[in-house]
Amino acid sequence: MIPAPFDYVRPGSLDEAVTALADAGEDAKVLAGGQSLLPLLRLRLAYPSTLVDIGRVPELKGVRDEGDHVFIGAMTTHDEVLHSDLVRAECPLVALATATVADPAVRHRGTFGGALAHADPAGDLPAVAVALDMRMVARSRDGEREIPAAGFFVDYLETALGPGEILAGVRVPKLGPGWGFHYEKFHRTAQAWAIVGVAAAVRRSNGTIEEARIGLTNMATRPLRAAAVEQAVRGLAVTDTAALRGAAAHAAENTDPPSDLHGGPDYRRHLAQVLTHRALMAAAAA
Repeated sequence: MIPAPFDYVRPGSLDEAVTALADAGEDAKVLAGGQSLLPLLRLRLAYPSTLVDIGRVPELKGVRDEGDHVFIGAMTTHDEVLHSDLVRAECPLVALATATVADPAVRHRGTFGGALAHADPAGDLPAVAVALDMRMVARSRDGEREIPAAGFFVDYLETALGPGEILAGVRVPKLGPGWGFHYEKFHRTAQAWAIVGVAAAVRRSNGTIEEARIGLTNMATRPLRAAAVEQAVRGLAVTDTAALRGAAAHAAENTDPPSDLHGGPDYRRHLAQVLTHRALMAAAAA
C-alpha cells in the first residue's frame, strides 16, 4: 500500500532534530533506520503528520566508554553494535541478542535506538534492556533526561518518551567479572520475530549462582523481568540441572502472553519455562 501523506524534515544536528520534532507537534514520528516504521506506514497503521529523519545526525552515532557504563548512540546500527569490540567485551549480552535480530540486511540498516524506541515486545533488545537495567537517554528542546529501562517500556509500541523527545542513546552498565550471559530465542524462521525469547545474566561465585537477571521477550505487551525465577535461582549450584529447571518453572508467573498465528498463551508459557532453563544453564556455564 501507499503511505498516507506526511511532511518530511531531515535535520543535520541533534538540536535541529529536537526543534523540528517539537515544532511538528504530537503527531510527528522520528525516522531512524526505518526497518520497523516504514512497514507500518505502508500498511497505514501509522499516520504521522511529519517524519523527522535523524539519519544525518552525527551526535547520535557510535559506541563509547563512559567508565561504569557503555554508551550506545541511538543511530548506531545493529551491525556496528554487533561488531564493536567494546560492546563484546563489556556488554556481551547485548552482542548476543543483537546477533539474532532479523537478517544481515536489516542489521546493516536498522538501528539500536530505533528498535528500543519502537518498543515491540517481540523485539529482542527490549528484554535485554530491562535485564541489564539500561538507562535511556532522552533529548528534547528542554534538555536531557535519563529513563530507567524498567519504566521506559509502557505498553505495546508505547514508551515513556514524551512529545518532542528523541531517544539519543542508551547507557549500558558494565557488570564486571563473574557474570555469564545468554540469549535464547524461539522463532519460526531465522529472520522472524521471537515467539518467545529469554535474556539471562548470571553472576557466579564458588560454583553457585549469587544473582540472576532474566528478561522475557513477547510474554506481555512490554518486556518483563522474571522476578520469581531470579529469586528462586539464588544459591543454586551452577551444575544442578534439576534445580535450575525447577527455578525456570516460575518463568511464566505474572505474564500475559499474546495469542496469534504462531501460538497461544499456554504454548508461550511452556516455551518461557523451557527457554529460561536453557538460558540459565548456558549463562551459568559461560
